[in-house]
Amino acid sequence: MATLTFHANNLTAKGSVATVFDDDPSLIKHTLGSGIGFFGGGFGISVPVSQYQDSSYVTNGAGTSSGVKLNNTKFISASGLTHNGTSVTDNTSGIPNWYAPLNIRFTHDEAVATQNCKLRIFDRNDISKHASGVTTKVLEIRHPHPLETHQFNPGSETVPAAGSGSLAHRGLGTDYSWQEYDPTDGGVPPDMTFTASPGMSGLNTVAGEVLPSANYQGPGADPYFNWKTDEGPAHRTTRHDWYVALSASPQSIGSKTDYGLYFTLEYL
Repeated sequence: MATLTFHANNLTAKGSVATVFDDDPSLIKHTLGSGIGFFGGGFGISVPVSQYQDSSYVTNGAGTSSGVKLNNTKFISASGLTHNGTSVTDNTSGIPNWYAPLNIRFTHDEAVATQNCKLRIFDRNDISKHASGVTTKVLEIRHPHPLETHQFNPGSETVPAAGSGSLAHRGLGTDYSWQEYDPTDGGVPPDMTFTASPGMSGLNTVAGEVLPSANYQGPGADPYFNWKTDEGPAHRTTRHDWYVALSASPQSIGSKTDYGLYFTLEYL
């Protein structure tokens, strides 16, 4: 009845984002050993020590089999990234969902709400231990509108929307900085809080959201949604979607395979 799956979010353009709900991206078959691999300029190319990846792929546990090429999100600063090596932003609050390489999805036969949604980077064997030899940056993206910088028209004025695409309903609130997992910190890897009940395609927000649901008329009009429901953590649906930007940097030479992502939640 309850299913948690990981999907390759490899949408190639803003036009791939539906006017209501996103198409189903490719399933990452993690139970069969598939996952996300981080590489240099292409599949199989190493990432230099202390630098971050330039490409991301679905691959096997050893990183030797090339699958779907994913959107690549590369850490450049506490609040900045490059997307697929070309689009540079220094405002992570404004990046859209389709930039993310990973879509985490929870489904249930009945409409349910989710809570205590948490992510952790670990060593693939024991969730109390850090990944071995690699620093990881993680960012939850909450920006269903496909444009990084768009405009909307509440009433009669055109309001610049740079950085405003992120919904108010978000796990870490207004903290848009990358969250870091570094094995040299020691101890148990910290849990990163994700949005409770984000809704299908992440289109649920809270009452009082400053962004309009959509802008079909006036300057800056387009066919896309910012949100569909404003029920906050109480929102119930048969599917909830989270969008995750990931960036990884090796701390030493060699493949890093003691490396995994753990996601947990409660539903009611």
